[in-house]
Amino acid sequence: MLTFNGRYFILTILLFIVEVFIALYVRDNFVRPYLGDVLVVILIYCFVKSFLNVSVLTAAISVLLFSFAVEFLQLINSVELLGLENSKTARIVIGTSFSWLDLIAYLVGIVVVILIEKYGCKKSIRTKPTAS
Repeated sequence: MLTFNGRYFILTILLFIVEVFIALYVRDNFVRPYLGDVLVVILIYCFVKSFLNVSVLTAAISVLLFSFAVEFLQLINSVELLGLENSKTARIVIGTSFSWLDLIAYLVGIVVVILIEKYGCKKSIRTKPTAS
């Protein structure tokens, strides 16, 4: 079950860089709040697939459930319940505001993952006829 997949790991790093760029430099009403949430589940999926040899569906559903769980932790103000309201890291990682739109963004991200895995990443192997 444990493995290392360099392609997924490189994608993880690239997506992480994009997410950091969005967090630091983008101040808008679409990319940061929505596209960032779509990309974060793709990033987590790639991270999981970097180290675990599990099916696309298993990884995708697990990431979606994890993302939903984190969002619902925001609904119950878990940062405050844990006494971490003064921790900038906890506030960033766990988040502080619940949004139904975030759940939709996570779902969109997982749908993108599944579609890319199913239709976008297939290598077509064609053999060329050899001339005799």
